[in-house]
Amino acid sequence: MWPGLKTELPEAPSVGQTGFLSFSSAYTSTQPNQIHYSYPSQGSCFTTSSVYTNIPPSTAVTTAAGTHQEFTSYNSVGQNQFSQYYVPPPSYMSAGLPSTDRDGAGVVAPGYPAIKTEGSASANLPNTTDASPGVTLPTGVALPAGMALPTGARDQDEQNRKTPAGKAKGKAKKSDGSQSTDNDLERVFLWDLDETIIIFHSLLTGSFAQKFGKDPATVLNLGLQMEELIFELADTHLFFNDLEECDQVHVDDVASDDNGQDLSNYNFSSDGFSGPSAGSGPGSTAAVQGGVEWMRKLAFRYRRLKEIYNGYKGNVGGLLSPMKRDLLLRLRSEIETVTDAWLSTALKSLLLIQSRGRCMNVLVTTTQLVPALAKVLLYGLGDVFPIENIYSATKIGKESCFERIISRFGKKVTYVVIGDGRDEEFAAKQHNMPFWRISSHGDLISLHQALELDFL
Repeated sequence: MWPGLKTELPEAPSVGQTGFLSFSSAYTSTQPNQIHYSYPSQGSCFTTSSVYTNIPPSTAVTTAAGTHQEFTSYNSVGQNQFSQYYVPPPSYMSAGLPSTDRDGAGVVAPGYPAIKTEGSASANLPNTTDASPGVTLPTGVALPAGMALPTGARDQDEQNRKTPAGKAKGKAKKSDGSQSTDNDLERVFLWDLDETIIIFHSLLTGSFAQKFGKDPATVLNLGLQMEELIFELADTHLFFNDLEECDQVHVDDVASDDNGQDLSNYNFSSDGFSGPSAGSGPGSTAAVQGGVEWMRKLAFRYRRLKEIYNGYKGNVGGLLSPMKRDLLLRLRSEIETVTDAWLSTALKSLLLIQSRGRCMNVLVTTTQLVPALAKVLLYGLGDVFPIENIYSATKIGKESCFERIISRFGKKVTYVVIGDGRDEEFAAKQHNMPFWRISSHGDLISLHQALELDFL
């Protein structure tokens, strides 16, 4: 059907995918070279470092065998080298929740407009004022230029899957927000983040500049500046200093250890919590790691992290200083220009899926959870991906993440995997899921066309 697809499909697809796969094969006779579901051959073996095959040897970032990590692997980039962009926080300055309500409605950050500015206009960035009358575009999500929002679109994630922020319910175990799952859900789209929806990692390695003929120095500089903003947001407001070595797959994974204590006046900087790397010397007041008190304080941080994400997901500028807000707007504009509006093109498909009934976008990334949330916020994707729909595969790998998602939504749902790397491709094959590879603008355009024609 579309460029880059292969016809290698499983011989015995699951019940939830039968109609979809057979429908796809019906079109092979008209355009035999345009089928897009690709699986690696049986017995293939690879590591995470093989995902970015176009990285020059001199600039490639390597990871330890058996890990699935991309954010923390940029060890060559020291924060002290870019003091003009980044000032390490003296202590935790956890963001206060918006004063209106905990979902961020009505939050306005002066100097951080949600509509197109003069700077973004030059980069052909989306304009949120183009939405048709009567259709509500999710707050902070820009409609790509030239794209009309489908009639009757609604923010399905906000209405059906939003878990109210507030006190945890005692010791009741939470399972990935499954209590809000739509029983009529038909299709779940599992998205990779870097080099699929956004361009980030390849800016730092130089592979994007090499592949698409961009100026390496310009591209690297943009990547470094965005990386500093991600670190600053994660460290200052999202507890990354505490949680870096207490990483979780999902934000609710430690919710059962939360006793529901009111955190309105809670002082996170002086509660004695320390991550695994911070040793407890004699006389230390830090709680014993892994103990009941330590786990409770860990759960408090993830609860507040969830509240901050929900409160600022459509207005990340409210967490930044005026100077950093201006920097973010400029960076997003310049990255859109140098990547030929990659994010805007991906947004077309994300918003189309979001506008449908019985469909859902889920993010599965090899970035650690906290910096992944910072990326999503800074790239303006907070309203596209509710925090309950974001999973980090750093600890357990994408195959295990997919198993958790299947457990959450059930086996009758059709799952479609969209990504650029072999790890998600292999995981898709293991679970008998169609895989759509993204390696160029053409792949993103073909994806949107397939969605418009209801092939996916």
